[in-house]
Amino acid sequence: MKPLHQHRLHARIKEFLLPPVDDGLVLGLRSPIGHVAVGKALSLLSSTSYEHLIIQDDVISDVLIRSAILRKVKPDIIIDFIIQNVKPLMGDDEILHLQLDIEIQLDDESR
Repeated sequence: MKPLHQHRLHARIKEFLLPPVDDGLVLGLRSPIGHVAVGKALSLLSSTSYEHLIIQDDVISDVLIRSAILRKVKPDIIIDFIIQNVKPLMGDDEILHLQLDIEIQLDDESR
C-alpha cells in the first residue's frame, strides 16, 4: 500500500510597497549585502533618493538614509542617535529598517 501524502499551505500576503525602505537602513559590519548593492537596488525600485553615511564602528558599517531627512537633521545627529539607540539592538550581521519621526519646532521672535 502506497503512503498517503498530505500537504498544508499557510500564506500571509502583504502588499509590496515602494519604496521598500521607509526612512533608512542600518547595515551591520557583516551584513549579507553591502551598501553599494542596496543603494543600486533602491535606485531601481524607487525615485526617492538616499544618502550613504559611513559609520566607523564594531557593529554598524553603513547607513542609507532618505535625503529629505538630511535636509532637516544633520548627519552627525543621525549617526549619534543610531549608535546610542539602534546599535544595542542589532548584531553585526543584520540589516535593520529605520523609520524616523522628526518634528521640527520653529520660533520667530523677530516680530
